[in-house]
Amino acid sequence: METANSNYLKSVKDLFHYYKSLGDKSFAQVDEQSIHWKYNEEVNSIAVIVQHMAGNSLSRWTDFLNADGEKEWRDRDAEFEDAPMTKAEMITLWDKGWACLFEAVDNLTDDDLVRMVYIRNEGHTVIEAINRQLAYMPYHIGQIVFIAKMVAGHSWKSLTIAKGQSKSFNNVKFSAEKEHKFFSI
Repeated sequence: METANSNYLKSVKDLFHYYKSLGDKSFAQVDEQSIHWKYNEEVNSIAVIVQHMAGNSLSRWTDFLNADGEKEWRDRDAEFEDAPMTKAEMITLWDKGWACLFEAVDNLTDDDLVRMVYIRNEGHTVIEAINRQLAYMPYHIGQIVFIAKMVAGHSWKSLTIAKGQSKSFNNVKFSAEKEHKFFSI
């Protein structure tokens, strides 16, 4: 029987996978040079955002239930330096951060959700820590999508409902039987 906690964990996993897929689909639409493109010196490139997200995920989700989420080995400031890397190296780093997150979340039990974990010595229930990450990741993925869309220009393929297609999309959705399932585009 599904409990509220197991439903929450399934929903969280589905959302994390969905947001990862938006990043993956964005990377597929940009070339090698575009991952380092910046609108100006005050903003981050896709590669820098990925470095930062991977550093955050590795720090937060390594030994998640037992160690502070801000690890001593993390060099957050270095995450914002545009290190030379290829698109393949960037994607490997992206996948490494997500793998760490998924491994930790996949191993959580219903009882773990009320346990206390710490991030920079600030206590969070596991639910609060997950929610914090679930707000953080889409924030940066939105930046990645926006930058990728700018550099791809007219060749950009929509990741959600394309402009002018809402009515036909909704017609398909409303013509199907009602069912409980995870949304997807």
